[in-house]
Amino acid sequence: MTSWNFADVWEAIAEVQPDAPALIRGSSIRSWSEFEQRASAVGDRLLSAGLTRQSRVAQYLMNSMEYVESLFATFKAAMVPVNTNYRYVADELAYLWLDAGVEAVMFHGSFTEAAAQVRLRVPDVKLWLWVDDGVGECPDWAESFEAVATSGASLRSNAPVRTGDDLYLLYTGGTTGQPKGVMWRQDDLFCVLNRSTTLKYPEDGDLEVVQTILLEAGAERARVIPAAPLMHGTAAFSAFAILDSGGAVVLCEHTKFDPEELLDTIERHGVTDLSIVGDAFAKPLLDALNANPNRWDITSLKVMLSSGVMWSAPVKDGLIGHAPNLLCVDTLGSSEAVGLARSISSSRGTAKTAGFKLGPDAQVIREDGTSVTPGSGETGLVAIAGRAPIGYFNDPEKSAKTFREIGGRRWTTPGDFATVDEDGTVTLLGRGSGCINTGGEKVFPEEVEESIKLHPAVRDAVVMGAPHERFGQQVIGFVEANPGGVLEIDDLRASLQDRLAGYKVPRHLVIVASIGRAANGKVDQARWKAEAERIGSASA
Repeated sequence: MTSWNFADVWEAIAEVQPDAPALIRGSSIRSWSEFEQRASAVGDRLLSAGLTRQSRVAQYLMNSMEYVESLFATFKAAMVPVNTNYRYVADELAYLWLDAGVEAVMFHGSFTEAAAQVRLRVPDVKLWLWVDDGVGECPDWAESFEAVATSGASLRSNAPVRTGDDLYLLYTGGTTGQPKGVMWRQDDLFCVLNRSTTLKYPEDGDLEVVQTILLEAGAERARVIPAAPLMHGTAAFSAFAILDSGGAVVLCEHTKFDPEELLDTIERHGVTDLSIVGDAFAKPLLDALNANPNRWDITSLKVMLSSGVMWSAPVKDGLIGHAPNLLCVDTLGSSEAVGLARSISSSRGTAKTAGFKLGPDAQVIREDGTSVTPGSGETGLVAIAGRAPIGYFNDPEKSAKTFREIGGRRWTTPGDFATVDEDGTVTLLGRGSGCINTGGEKVFPEEVEESIKLHPAVRDAVVMGAPHERFGQQVIGFVEANPGGVLEIDDLRASLQDRLAGYKVPRHLVIVASIGRAANGKVDQARWKAEAERIGSASA
């Protein structure tokens, strides 16, 4: 049994390449030695505050160097990071931190007021570390992260022993009930991420092998921009993978997504990898490139990876037109299941929207665990075996539903439905929790959304179900048009009738000013569900 631990690996990398960049933001660069030293000091402070092995530490932070340093510090002290959605209000923060049993919180100055509101509701928190983002002063009940990081302290010699069983806790959800914490063993997560990196280590290797491979690889290292918030798995996993291979995490100076700033940053720092979340990021990037075709040199960019929401084929084609050597890697996965399937588009060909090739340990299964026959058109659940989370934190019931024993193997079934073509291509239909039942027919919102977004005048779309007196539910689509464009509903409906069965075409198509996706590419499900129900009721 292997025993990979992120802190062990990153320390080994810092030893062999101390002067190489690890973190870059604007004109600020942290070398690997600085990265390691600052994390050691923060990790030691966690221990001196009374936290112990596998104590939980919350990152209530926007994308920043301190976010990544906080993760390293937490891993160094054999503790467990707890990602925190910085858009949460007080009640949501209190629920999350109480559910996780958080004992320390790292928070940006912008969130001081919210943290103060929650502070007395989470009495187990022993340490609050304030990260300066230019907003306000450090409160008297907190300590300055920067003062701790630059204190010169080293991780004490009697620090808890680290192992591959140490956890990484990734909270996910909120659109279907309360957030749930996905428990990844570090050994499992490291090995899963290692399979898709350009610099791979033998799964049964050791730290000496890591250092040998780095030295043999030369000085060139990958550089990644995790464009989405690091509080989400897509961005965090891409950062982990690049750090594991001795590369650098590059961050934009502003925390709000700005496609022009992102392209500036790619060019300025020779970024090789970009992690995005589907069309929510890709379309604005393509718009900027189309509007300024000679402004940016992005030839350093080799891989653009997306996960979490669908990424339409026409947008991939457009991006590749600006960077002919670019690989667009569209992955099907989730916080619970990394590497379910993927599609790769390049100048040699573009994979169809929502079309994926299953990974080696993945298949589409029926509810009873038997495999769906390729080419049958039958809908099944996408499942993956092998290394996976050990369950949901404090939730054995949900764990049993998602992580199942089938045929003597442990399978993860996060809830994605799909069909399989004869050639093994998987067409993703969406999550069963959002499935619309209209007249006995099942409609997956994601399938309809992607068909809507194929229209050239459409920027974004979201599809919801609403009650219907005759059919039980009806399909309602909300559509955001391209800026300055003209979108005719009749034209859109006609194009959908060419692509979809009649029962899948929305009964109501509503043009809205903005879908309003969050930085992780997700929509406010409750808002659009309520609006769909209002429209459904008005048309009854």
